[in-house]
This record gives sequence, C-alpha cells and structure tokens, in this order.
Amino acid sequence: MQCIKFDFRELQAFVVTADKASFRVAAETLCLSPPALSRRVERLETALGARLLERTTRHVELTAVGREFLQEARTALAGLDDAVQRLGDRVELRRGRVTVACVPSVAHHLLPRVLVEFSRALPEVQVHVIDENASQVLEAVARGEADFGLSFTGSQEPDLQFQALMRERYVLAMPRDHAWAGRADVRWAELAGQRLVSVSSRSSNRLLLDQAMAELPQPPVAWYECNHVAGVLALVEAGLGLAALPQLAISPAHPQVCGIPLTEPDQWRTLGLLQRRARMLSPAAGALRERLLRTYAVG
Repeated sequence: MQCIKFDFRELQAFVVTADKASFRVAAETLCLSPPALSRRVERLETALGARLLERTTRHVELTAVGREFLQEARTALAGLDDAVQRLGDRVELRRGRVTVACVPSVAHHLLPRVLVEFSRALPEVQVHVIDENASQVLEAVARGEADFGLSFTGSQEPDLQFQALMRERYVLAMPRDHAWAGRADVRWAELAGQRLVSVSSRSSNRLLLDQAMAELPQPPVAWYECNHVAGVLALVEAGLGLAALPQLAISPAHPQVCGIPLTEPDQWRTLGLLQRRARMLSPAAGALRERLLRTYAVG
C-alpha cells in the first residue's frame, strides 16, 4: 500500500476552507495569507491524488471526493485534538499542584491517610493544605484560593456545592480518671451544674452546643474558653472541666483525655466536600477529590 504523506496543517486548511467556502475567510481564520492557505490545500490534494475543492472567482465548492473526504478529515482532527488533550491532562496530573482548605480536625485525623495514598500514586503532585477554622475554609473556597474544601459548614452557601462525606457525633471530653470515664454515654441533662471548658463563641461548634444546652433546667457554665480545640483539651486534661466536642477533636496529643458519647439527644455534624459550582478542577485536584470521596463518602 502506498504511504500518503501530509501534515496536520494541510488537513486543517482543507477543513476550514470547506467550512467557510472561501479561501479569504479561511485564511483570516487561520491567520494566513490566501496564497499560503491555497498552497497547503494543493499539497494535500497532491498527496491524495485527487481534487478536493473547485475554485471559482467568487466561492469554493467541494468536489464529490472532497465531500466524502471532509467527514474523515473532521474525524481525524477531532481524534488528534482529543489525544493532545489527554496527553496534556496526563502531564498536568503527574506534575500538578492542589490546594485544599480544611478545618484542623480534618487536617489532623482524616487528610493524612488519603494524602499518603495519593502521594504514592502521584508523587510529583504538590499539595498545599490551608488548615483554618470553618469560616476561613469557606472564604478560601469562595475566593478561589483553594481548589476545594473540607468542612462541616457551607451546605447553605448558594455558590458552593456541598457533598457529604461522613457524619461525626459529639462526645463529652473528660480525663480518663473521671468518674464518668467508664460509662457508655452521658445525657446532655447531666451536664447541668457542671463546669465546662468551651471553644470560643466565634466557633460554629459553640453555636450548636449552646442550642443543645439551652433547654437544660440548669445550664452548665463555660468556666474556661479557648479559641482553639487544642487549648480546650489541655485544660480538660488538667482537670479544669469537661468539654462537649466533636469526636475527631479528641487528639492523641492528649492521651489522658477520653470522649464519651453525648445522648438524649444525639448530636451529629456532617463533613462535606466544598467546591465552587462554576469551578472546573484540574486533573490533579480532581484525582485527590475522587480519592477522598472513595475513602470517606457516606453510603
């Protein structure tokens, strides 16, 4: 079989000229001079051994062979475009950069496991973690500073998509030598009269806890208040009070603190994956997002 030799530019010149039915307009579209465009089409016709276009002084028409070849040419160009796109995606996937915003408990307890697996699969991808409070996570995602976020708030934001990953219950943090430490659960009503260590009133956790305790006949007193959960756990470990916290907040950094489930009612919060609705993720960011979904998504 004879090998027919022509290049991408000649095939593109033919398709654009056929679509525009004008050498002048096609040349403008491809940023070429009309003679240069004509030469490309002529080289293709020579390689094929057939005339593809009928030229007149006013317009261009496809020959019978040209009409038959046009569809094949379009298919070939589309296939090449797809191949170039896939190659570009693979290069970006191998060497990309991903920025994830998440609350500290996720950064400490959930993200490392996924990042270890992700780094093994894509060792050249850099990952920047913005570990801040829930409001700062929302801002980072909304402003486009992060590709996506992981937080327990944001489901009501109209410009953000919130996809549930997992649920986490609230527990009562206490020293391991506390009288309640061996119990299966503690009722919220039993906190009446207790001294509590609490996170700041600016925290989204604090709002939920204040609502949960508002109906108690004798609401407990937040005797100590800290901006960060790490400070709360340190004071609990020192025996200065109890703290109602999400389960993930119970840190191995404070081994003398345990968490007992709070009941009647059970209180839960939902971790979600936050993303701007209009944002298209890069291949690397999309790969990390999919790995998080496979690991933690609720059924």
